[in-house]
Amino acid sequence: MLEKRSLSLSGHRTSIALEPAFWVALEEVAARLGLSLPALIQSVDDRRAPTEGLASALRVYALTEHLTEQG
Repeated sequence: MLEKRSLSLSGHRTSIALEPAFWVALEEVAARLGLSLPALIQSVDDRRAPTEGLASALRVYALTEHLTEQG
């Protein structure tokens, strides 16, 4: 089941739907980096390719960070 959250990115309101495990992973990464969750999401949004969806970019980022932390 997806969990939808609303936030502002670049001054615009948007909603993102991710599985709860991805939200937990992103919150942990944000805490580890000393960032708020919106700030972390903004940084991922700023770096993603224009053709890549934000939810997909966040999933890949969360997975990559998790694997990096484990290994």
